[in-house]
Amino acid sequence: MSKKIFSGVQPTGNLHLGNYIGAIKNFVELQNQKNNECVFCVVDLHAITVKQNPKILKNNIRETTAAFLASGIDPKKSIIFNQSLVSAHSEGAWILGCVARMGWLNRMTQFKEKAGKDKEKASVGLYIYPVLMAADILLYDATHVPVGEDQKQHLELSRDIAQKFNLDYEAPNFLKVPEPLIQKKFSRIMSLKDGTKKMSKSDPSDLSRINMTDTKDQIVNKIKKAKTDPDLLPTTDKDFQKRPELENLLGIYSSMKSQSLLESINEFSGKNFSDLKEKLTEIIVENITPISNEINKLQKDSKFIDDVLYEGAQKAEEIATKKVKEIKKIIGF
Repeated sequence: MSKKIFSGVQPTGNLHLGNYIGAIKNFVELQNQKNNECVFCVVDLHAITVKQNPKILKNNIRETTAAFLASGIDPKKSIIFNQSLVSAHSEGAWILGCVARMGWLNRMTQFKEKAGKDKEKASVGLYIYPVLMAADILLYDATHVPVGEDQKQHLELSRDIAQKFNLDYEAPNFLKVPEPLIQKKFSRIMSLKDGTKKMSKSDPSDLSRINMTDTKDQIVNKIKKAKTDPDLLPTTDKDFQKRPELENLLGIYSSMKSQSLLESINEFSGKNFSDLKEKLTEIIVENITPISNEINKLQKDSKFIDDVLYEGAQKAEEIATKKVKEIKKIIGF
């Protein structure tokens, strides 16, 4: 059965191994499955919910696009564009914002986490950005959306908005109610310095993450210095209690090798961390170094990247603008 897939990545710069394993690697696999129609968006409108340096933002949009392309997302197979080039997203978000309810938004835990204790100083955009996310998805009649656990609640909101719009305007099935595609294995990659914290670009230590632009030498050094414990590697998958760094490194290895965690446990059963680190370094270098080289090459050709985004935006605009026109007709504009 064919799927219409929409997903986006914020252009925050410094994409890392967690972004690759948790999202981009999955995008490539979805693109290459027969009959799937994929739309992949650099969600730059979402990025400005917090203040951005304009020059850095522009570079980050290009870097994220370069990471898409270098990882294997093909503009001939998938639509790749940045959100701000398609005004239908903003227009659709306003209309859907009039359908969404304050109570729904008040339940969004990610706003509470990002706004912190002084939510009065958070931007309105940060509060209502799940409505923009709903517009992103619903304007393309997406049937499936790859999401991490932290975005699952936002997809539920998209489903609520679609159902309420269809009900309020007596338009059954007009807005498609999307299903989540939740990556059950290896969706959360943790810090190399602390296995209890998610790998993040905001961590002050660059040793905590493998960046998608890291060189071979940098990767070797970071895996060498990754936190471990003194015990031998386990013989069963029940031996991970209080060993988060072990679970993380074996998870990364399993994902990069496209094998189950149990297969990796069997491979390293009773061995030392040094054996795992050696093999882990090899497979990350093998997979990430070509991507890193290609990202660096693509970033030197900003015109090529901008052309990919512009051509993708033209395709996206045709779909999204048509949907907005249909929405306007339904609501009486």
